[in-house]
Amino acid sequence: MLSERRLEVLRAIVQDYVGTEEPVGSKALTERHRLGVSPATVRNDMAALEDEGYIAQPHTSAGRIPTDKGYRLFVDKLADIKPMTAPERRAIQSFLDSAVDLDDVVGRTVRLLAQLTRQVAVVQYPSLTRSTVRHVELLSMSPARVMLVLITDTGRVEQRMIDCPAPFGETSVADLRARLNSRVSGRRFADVPQLVQDLPDSFEQEDRGTVAVVLSTLLETVVEETEERLMIGGTANLARYGQDFPLMIRPVLEALEEQVVLLRLLGEVNDPRMAVRIGHENAYEGLNSTSVVSVGYGSGGEAVAKLGVVGPTRMDYPGTMGAVRAVARYVGQILAES
Repeated sequence: MLSERRLEVLRAIVQDYVGTEEPVGSKALTERHRLGVSPATVRNDMAALEDEGYIAQPHTSAGRIPTDKGYRLFVDKLADIKPMTAPERRAIQSFLDSAVDLDDVVGRTVRLLAQLTRQVAVVQYPSLTRSTVRHVELLSMSPARVMLVLITDTGRVEQRMIDCPAPFGETSVADLRARLNSRVSGRRFADVPQLVQDLPDSFEQEDRGTVAVVLSTLLETVVEETEERLMIGGTANLARYGQDFPLMIRPVLEALEEQVVLLRLLGEVNDPRMAVRIGHENAYEGLNSTSVVSVGYGSGGEAVAKLGVVGPTRMDYPGTMGAVRAVARYVGQILAES
């Protein structure tokens, strides 16, 4: 375990390196921070931190920079999440409150996160499997064609066109719509299959085939596995951090194009807590020079998706964590009120 003094030295090194982009020397530390000890003691503490792998010397006779291990300790023990100011909170709420639908909410969230953190923002759409049915709409498009519209509690809308095996009149469409909603409105998607399994038996023989096709389409929609959608923004922000990528920025950009990679970076939605993955903690090799800050968002205290940012390991962790948490909170409120 590091002493409190050495933890303070590490905190000062991280803060200075993030702020100046330059390796940090003992003289600069004693001049900028009230550490309460002599420069010689600071040098000894820095030597000990280097021996234990928390800082490194990138060049001969240069100062020190934090390692992934050093950033990890900084985040776990030293970094207080920086709260947003009152004007910042009002600006966030006003910007997100102006959204007109779910796509707009997600799009605004991406732009807002990228602007606040100056990193790459990633927002996952609310997952169907963790959603509740708000309403099922059935519209007669022709005597043998119906449109199914599924609306979730998170504002997500799914549409399907259905070709019926036999003519299905508007009266029958209205009857099926009413019976469906009486059973599934307000219920979790996982419960829908059991709730509708005997519904065809309650219709006349000539309509049962069409009812079965509609239900089959509905069930395919609520249990589909290819539902995960992401929106990403602010990739151009990486250009300002060229010196933070020791080899090339290309592997980072390639990784950001892979949706599966990004979903893994955000982590399991079942864990709504804030997560910070630093450098080599990211399993994808192309992102070993980056850090990912992510958190779940949703209504009623239950996460339905995740959002976060990707940036260089030399990032303002307290500020980034504060911005990600604040935006997630406001998005959750909007979903709850939608």
